[in-house]
Amino acid sequence: MSAAPVRSPTLRPHRMKKDESFLGKLGGTLARKKKAKEVSDLQEEGKNAINAPMNPSTVDIHPEDTLLEENEERTMIDPNSKEDPKFKELIKVLIDWINDVLVEERIIVKQLEEDLYDGQVLQKLLEKLADRKLNVAEVTQSEIGQKQKLQTVLEAVHDLLRPHGWTIKWNVDSIHGKNLISILHLLVALAMHFRAPIRLPEHVSVQVVVVRKREGLLQTTHVTEELTTTTECIDFFFSPLKPERDAFDTLFDHAPDKLSVVKKSLITFVNKHLNKLNLEVTELETQFADGVYLVLLMGLLEDYFVPLHNFYLTPESFDQKVHNVSFAFELMQDGGLKKPKARPE
Repeated sequence: MSAAPVRSPTLRPHRMKKDESFLGKLGGTLARKKKAKEVSDLQEEGKNAINAPMNPSTVDIHPEDTLLEENEERTMIDPNSKEDPKFKELIKVLIDWINDVLVEERIIVKQLEEDLYDGQVLQKLLEKLADRKLNVAEVTQSEIGQKQKLQTVLEAVHDLLRPHGWTIKWNVDSIHGKNLISILHLLVALAMHFRAPIRLPEHVSVQVVVVRKREGLLQTTHVTEELTTTTECIDFFFSPLKPERDAFDTLFDHAPDKLSVVKKSLITFVNKHLNKLNLEVTELETQFADGVYLVLLMGLLEDYFVPLHNFYLTPESFDQKVHNVSFAFELMQDGGLKKPKARPE
């Protein structure tokens, strides 16, 4: 009788390993939850500090704005200030100005923080305004490369502004960090220094929330930041840093009493041509404001008919008037004249 075959013992998984794996996962989960709670508590502390009774408006807080190192600080614009019509107008005027200056570069700026922080647009803007070439890489994607470019651009800006008493309210970190206040200070200074043909709104100020970390706690202060004032605007118009002057500048400076004689001569010249269309001008300031006479005059001077669908013959809105003046400027450039210094607006 043969013996029953001996069966090999079945190997079972080591129970302890499974338990250890489970406990390890559980421990990791609990650690992550604890860490997440700490971050959440810190963010909540930041929100509570900023939304203090002294400032009833709610500030949009991002996690990176509350996760600060000791003695580090961040600034945020109060939402109510962002909705201020003058603040919005200032941003729009500056964006339009930049796009006008860089039109030949085919650069279109839509948002100041996102389009200027890496130094690329600022480089092109300064090169165009100062008529000089900066020794920087054209395109760089790395953060280090962007900051190096910004450093070079801002040093060139400072070399221009410091001799004339400008207070520098920006630096590489604030511009690269997309700090809108710093970017606006920089652009306003450039616009004034180069006497940009724009009208900056006066008395533009914003409420800024400054968050600092001291001894592990977040502290906030609220300050008013002035971006433009009447004094700055006066200094701008009477600054000795003047661009290329023309005959009218000389007239205003040395013979303002003869301005009426010049205006009379211009009206005579204009009517000599507009009379062909049974039109007559008596006031240059008002009758040329909507661009209609300017368009018609260009057609008469260049001896061509301007199709009526290209402009508004009886403009009603401000935008229609601006369109007419812009179109007239295009006709001037097509006729071989330089781009007018004035803005259509």
